[in-house]
Amino acid sequence: MDFKDFVCFEAIIPELTSKDRDGVINELVVALDKAGRIGKGNSDKIAKAVIKRENEASTGMGKGIAVPHVKSKVIKEVVAAVGQSSKGMDFAALDKQPVYSVILLISPADDPDKHLAAMEKIFRHLQQEKFRKFLRQSQTAAQIEDLLREADVNPSL
Repeated sequence: MDFKDFVCFEAIIPELTSKDRDGVINELVVALDKAGRIGKGNSDKIAKAVIKRENEASTGMGKGIAVPHVKSKVIKEVVAAVGQSSKGMDFAALDKQPVYSVILLISPADDPDKHLAAMEKIFRHLQQEKFRKFLRQSQTAAQIEDLLREADVNPSL
């Protein structure tokens, strides 16, 4: 699975306006909703499910990255939104440092294999310092999209 298979490039937010975890989650869910990727009337339900999941265990993995994710019965296809914050925010990350890059992943509840494939793609790249650095330096939606498309063809990025 490639980033282009599940990242909604229309839901990339190069500078998040929200300053806290729940606001960022809502902002990314709304971006997916505006792009028509989560079904009409589902944004509140999905945002609440992601926040509930986040309250159980933080997805702030450290090194400035968070990957909030949830499986939902209202979603038919795996979809992700990407958001950046130049100032950083508290996401209760494992290393207790601010989070600057957030990848929100929403998957269909009845297809765990696609969820795992998308998570594996995300984590494989986020473990690479070069990828994290390029992601954080990206200042426009086009730059973030270019980086993700490049990562699809260059696994060492």
